[in-house]
Amino acid sequence: MARTRQRATRTPRGTVHHTIRSHAAIAGHPLHPVLIHFPVAMLIALVASDLGYLYTDDPFWARTGLWLAGVGAFGGWVASLIGLIDLTTIKEVRRLVAGWCHAIIAVMMLSLASLNWLLRFHDASAIFPWGLGLSLLTAGLVALAGFLGGQLVYEHAVGVDLDHALEELEEE
Repeated sequence: MARTRQRATRTPRGTVHHTIRSHAAIAGHPLHPVLIHFPVAMLIALVASDLGYLYTDDPFWARTGLWLAGVGAFGGWVASLIGLIDLTTIKEVRRLVAGWCHAIIAVMMLSLASLNWLLRFHDASAIFPWGLGLSLLTAGLVALAGFLGGQLVYEHAVGVDLDHALEELEEE
């Protein structure tokens, strides 16, 4: 694993940030942000699938919801394990309240998504009221976890190579 490089960098606005490199990265590109897109899309689409089933009573939407819940939960757990590497191995990230809140909310969200999948696995048409309620709650937690993840990236520069970004800005 690569060692975290701490280098103070002054942004165009004059604020000083430290580059916090991800330990779970390939060629300097952090894996956690790469892996979260599909699970997020699946868990958000699950709400639309549930509403489609309630509106049409077509079993297609129930089967679709089963797959969306399963793939979203499984993919989310994989992405969370990669994110856990950075949370536990990078001292600067462990010190950030946003990092811990992001992790805790993500675990709650994925637990609900897994419960939702398990509920549907036994009866794919068990959508109303528990399936839809879990889907809506999960979607809300996805939004909150995404907001906190954005804070980690945009405000604390976790996994961002600020030196490279500032070089590109200076060239423009």
